[in-house]
Amino acid sequence: MRPGRSLRPHVKAFKSTELARHLAGRGNHQAFCCATMREMEGMADAGLGDDLLLANETLAADRLGNLVAAGTGRITVAVDSDETVAVAVAAARRGPLAVLIDVNVGLPRCGCRPDDAGRLAVRARAAGLEVRGVMGYEGHVVGNPDRTWRIEQMSDSMSMLRVAHDAVGGDVISAGGTGTYDLHDWATEVQAGSYLLMDTAYQQLGLPFRQALFVEATIISVHGDEWAVADAGLKSFGMDHGAPTVLDRELFFSSDEHTTFGFADSPAPAVGDRVRMVPAHVDPTVAYHERMLVVSDGDVVDEWRVDLRNW
Repeated sequence: MRPGRSLRPHVKAFKSTELARHLAGRGNHQAFCCATMREMEGMADAGLGDDLLLANETLAADRLGNLVAAGTGRITVAVDSDETVAVAVAAARRGPLAVLIDVNVGLPRCGCRPDDAGRLAVRARAAGLEVRGVMGYEGHVVGNPDRTWRIEQMSDSMSMLRVAHDAVGGDVISAGGTGTYDLHDWATEVQAGSYLLMDTAYQQLGLPFRQALFVEATIISVHGDEWAVADAGLKSFGMDHGAPTVLDRELFFSSDEHTTFGFADSPAPAVGDRVRMVPAHVDPTVAYHERMLVVSDGDVVDEWRVDLRNW
């Protein structure tokens, strides 16, 4: 992936402090980013709060204030409006807090206009906040299988972020994700997380990461040589990027608690057999589950709790 501080792993992809600790130990990654206050609080409580970025706007001034008051490490929060700057100012009364100016670089989600970033930085600094730099997420770019298109569109997004950074200043330029992790030569850090576990959507991009996450389901019904039913369905997978894939099988459909599939050229399974299913979108899939089992050579060697779910 990317070495040291040039990668700020995104906790939202795996929601597990145990996996984060494993990652910190193997890659010297001490800076993480989070999407929710629950993730921030859990990482800090687990002793992984050396440098945490809430890469999202929040209005939870009390919770943010409690976090900085705990003094577990450096806390930074994204802001994109006068209102979110005011929240950061209120939280900073209880302890040191820095901000990144979040800039809209083409994804119609959070982020200020590039030409408004400088004004917000001035406002934040005048209120006593440390402005570390800018953040811009090209989420509309990261998932496109056409690498040439991703390069072109990312360049357009970073042009907007450059305009903002020229006005804001600061040492941090935070951007990107798994789909553009190797395309950034200007951002100081990339917010990638899905690369750790992967899914079928990102598999289409030809990235150098292998599929590491599966939902292992049990066959609960078999109908001759026509179809079988597994006990994992819509409530087990994030479906916004498409249906899951049943390995070596032909997916028919998923319903609430079931997935029905044919056998393709494989032999029919028996009731009680296990089948591995690959999610199309790893982040929301992980959030449905309470634990991940770590398997090596077919043996369960560890269990990682998914302890950063909810808000």
